[in-house]
Amino acid sequence: MPGENLSRDEARERGRLLSVDAYDVALDVRSAVASGADAETFRSRTTLRFRCAEPGASTFADLLAPSVTSVTLNGRELDPAAVFDGTRIALDSLAAENTLVVDAQCAYSRTGEGLHRFVDPEDGEVYLYTQYEPADSRRVFANFEQPDLKAPFTFEVTAPEGWRVLSNGAQEGGAEGGRHRFAVTRPISTYITAVVAGPYHYVSDTYRRTFEDGTELEIPLGALCRKGLAKHFDADDVFTVTKQGLDFFHDHFDFPYPFGKYDSAFVPEYNLGAMENPGCVTFREEYIFRGKVTEASYEGRANVILHEMAHMWFGDLVTMQWWDDLWLKESYADFMGAFALVGATRFTNGWITFANRRKSWAYRADQLPSTHPVTADIRDLEDAKLNFDGITYAKGAAVLKQLVAYVGQDAFLEGARRYFKRHAYGNTRLTDLLAVLEETSGRDLAAWSRAWLETAGVNSLTPQVTYDAQDRITELSVLQEAAPSHPQLRPHRVAVGLYRRQDADSALVRYARAEVDVAGPRTTVPELAGLERPELVLVNDEDLTYAKIRFDEGSLAALRARLGDLADPMARALCWAALWGLTRDGLMPARDYLDLVRRFAGRETDIGVLQSLHGQAQTALEQYSAPEGQEHAARELAEGTLHELRLAPPGSDHQLAWARHFIALAASPADLQLLQGLLEGTAKIDGLDVDQELRWTILEPLAAHGVADESVIAAELARDNTASGRRHQVRCLAARPSADVKAQAWAQVVESDALSNALVEATIAGFAQFGQRELLAPYLPRYFAAIEGVWRERSIEIAMEVVRGLFPSWLVEQATLDAADGWLDGHPQAAPALRRLVLEKRDDLARALRAQACDEAAGPRP
Repeated sequence: MPGENLSRDEARERGRLLSVDAYDVALDVRSAVASGADAETFRSRTTLRFRCAEPGASTFADLLAPSVTSVTLNGRELDPAAVFDGTRIALDSLAAENTLVVDAQCAYSRTGEGLHRFVDPEDGEVYLYTQYEPADSRRVFANFEQPDLKAPFTFEVTAPEGWRVLSNGAQEGGAEGGRHRFAVTRPISTYITAVVAGPYHYVSDTYRRTFEDGTELEIPLGALCRKGLAKHFDADDVFTVTKQGLDFFHDHFDFPYPFGKYDSAFVPEYNLGAMENPGCVTFREEYIFRGKVTEASYEGRANVILHEMAHMWFGDLVTMQWWDDLWLKESYADFMGAFALVGATRFTNGWITFANRRKSWAYRADQLPSTHPVTADIRDLEDAKLNFDGITYAKGAAVLKQLVAYVGQDAFLEGARRYFKRHAYGNTRLTDLLAVLEETSGRDLAAWSRAWLETAGVNSLTPQVTYDAQDRITELSVLQEAAPSHPQLRPHRVAVGLYRRQDADSALVRYARAEVDVAGPRTTVPELAGLERPELVLVNDEDLTYAKIRFDEGSLAALRARLGDLADPMARALCWAALWGLTRDGLMPARDYLDLVRRFAGRETDIGVLQSLHGQAQTALEQYSAPEGQEHAARELAEGTLHELRLAPPGSDHQLAWARHFIALAASPADLQLLQGLLEGTAKIDGLDVDQELRWTILEPLAAHGVADESVIAAELARDNTASGRRHQVRCLAARPSADVKAQAWAQVVESDALSNALVEATIAGFAQFGQRELLAPYLPRYFAAIEGVWRERSIEIAMEVVRGLFPSWLVEQATLDAADGWLDGHPQAAPALRRLVLEKRDDLARALRAQACDEAAGPRP
């Protein structure tokens, strides 16, 4: 990987020298249907026209390819062996205007980077798609791989007869001899070009819009997936959300969608959620649901569709200069995705999901030692790869939500409209966006930017209340704190809500609210003085700002007793998130959080929040509970979950969520017997449909506890001999409680590169099972001995998956922490990105040990 890196300084110098006029890229992928070595590479021919500001200067083009057949610069044939080193093509003696032609043999990918080749085990069909961000288009064609060197692109793809082929532009003419040529694009960056090719199932529709001035816009829509998934594909719902989003963004952005058609391609073995390639958005095919899922899954898919659509303007139309300002696209798309979800679709509770799930991701990332400002210091491509994180996405989006509260929604949106018009098809930096927002809001945003965008860390907000003899508030203040490592106290626009019950049997409802600008360590809220004593004081009511929320003693006691009585779903979600934050920070024993989940999660109405609680409860059990009490805690949680499962309305989303949670927790002989009965049809829970996806979910714990052996797993694969079934099978096989099984899984992932990215992910997921500590303990030293070689020899996507996924989190004890510290101390020269990954996992482990100490300090369990 080191030879594949590109530094910011190199990109700046090349950007200073060059401007690109056009790319013409011709790919021949007919080899994709061959077998053996013949199916490993494809022909790529690039014609690149560019100008040089300093004739006579030297630079380089980017290409990652097994071999180069020819290189021609301005009509001069160059010796490929002399100018190509496997990652770069040296270009010397440039003219003012240049034409570079590169003919190469590029490699199909099995890792989801570049041009990925997938063979469907169900029918043997081959499917191709590209994924580039931040810098993998150079695996497919020669280019200048940096976001500021935009250009129009023309793609031509020669594919097997009968294949459907898509790119960013619309196809021009027919496909004689399998040759597909596409319309030239607007100027775009290399990383958002795209090709999708194969016997995909395709559905079409059309979006039409008439604007106030009478002009009309017609956008051809497409949605596609593998043939094997066609029977599950609900394209109508995808089109509905797509049209709603286009209407919403046209209403608010005043800049018509600029890229012609709009295809949504759901592709196999995809590493990401989705990618915003203009005109050809790619999604992971898991968004096509093979079985029953809750409404939260449909909401999640709709949010992703809208997130990628927002990128058509924030990112594709206007692109950051370098990856330092990645937030200019990702933070905005994350915010606008939620904004549009609530404003345009049936998912009107989208801000609750944002508060409970997305911001939890941000709070975790912002407390890691690797936290960084929203606008980050990105030295090179490896830094860029790791900064697609909770800071850049969720914290940045939360900061923008705070900005909307600060400048007003109208000023914020008018700023966006001016930004698009002023910088269309160009590249920008932080100052460009702040300039238009200052124009529209009349505010000086320099101080706001320094506080929110240019410093790291998360503040904590805690209410402090005093009362008089009549139980009325004499003073209510908000105390703000910051971690010593990141001492910045920020300005916060917050709402403070007061909640109480009208009588002993009524709901806990808000009876007073005040908005205040919090600044400095202490801010009073005079509007609430004189009011009757609340049971709950909720700082950041309605989730206007980005901060960890704490409670005064009375409010915490009220939540312990009556959390389920809190009527407002947003307020309840905020309280759940704050209680989880206390647990993660070692300020509340894990047993207390699990007790709250047992007593009150069954009353949670928002299905997305409920599923978050289930995941957090499992983490609290496995990572944060004192070891000597884990068995008791696990038994209590499983019993409570089964109780809620039996109470849930038959066929409801809540029933399915409780069923999946129970399956994940099942460990006792009785629980496993019930699962086995559900799988075999000898047991039944009224209304619960044990479809194929749920069957695989049930099979994993049965395999992990030795109840289902290899033959049972093989029989299940025979029922579901599909790509999805294959992934499930691999995960279940790796979950079995056998030293030989673990050794084989380890070898397949760490010592071999034979598995595709999807099967690497599945193997790692099955390998590390709660309750298999003794089987996994030998891999503690092996992990630290292996990771430098993995980082050096594997693609960055696979290396990240291995380093994160196989970190010995299953061994929450001081010895693991010592081993991590020993590796970090002994490898100061390791790749910075690798050190960051280990440091983050080490921090998670240290947090778990602190939480376990807090739980242990609460005393023995009853």
